[in-house]
Amino acid sequence: MDFKALITLLAIVNPLACVPFFIHYTQGFGPAQRRRTVWIASVTVFIVIAASALLGLQILSFFGISLGGFQVGGGMLLLTAALSMLNAQPAEARATVGEMQDAESRSAVGASIAVVPLAIPLLTGPATMSTVVIYADKARTLLQLSVLVGYGLVIAVATALCLSLAGPIARFLGQTGINVMTRLMGLILAALAVEVMADGLVSLFPLLGGRGVR
Repeated sequence: MDFKALITLLAIVNPLACVPFFIHYTQGFGPAQRRRTVWIASVTVFIVIAASALLGLQILSFFGISLGGFQVGGGMLLLTAALSMLNAQPAEARATVGEMQDAESRSAVGASIAVVPLAIPLLTGPATMSTVVIYADKARTLLQLSVLVGYGLVIAVATALCLSLAGPIARFLGQTGINVMTRLMGLILAALAVEVMADGLVSLFPLLGGRGVR
């Protein structure tokens, strides 16, 4: 398992892009409640990634979905996420208006908004899950699969650091700096998305990769 999976996941989750959301939703929280929100959101991120790595392929098999088709669909989803990031929007910012309003009301009364919408879908969502499943298929040994799950832990730690330091990061980078970082990660993610789709198309249509040609 190479570092491409880690780079891809970092680009998709992109905790920096969620700093403004975290500040907005936790502005009425005390230090202890803010720390609890960071902890729950980070653990949820790890659980989503680990569950996708360990159970994703079994779920595809249950529904009879080929990996090639899933790679093409997942690649398109990644490309859509990348285009959002190139417009300085979080890759997984797919929360509905209702979810956002619910988060607003719950944050107003001090309830935790760590799981929804911070962890899901702002940090991890369909694009993240699709990516993990695709890389899980490339894991040929238990050690490689363990490394992929370990990457989930790295992403969770990065999320905890970014959210814990949300105030200093926002002051240092400003909205412009965060937007620049988001666009840069979006460019990287777009290139990776094309590779994922290409692999899927070759799997579905072997002649595209020169297979079967004598």
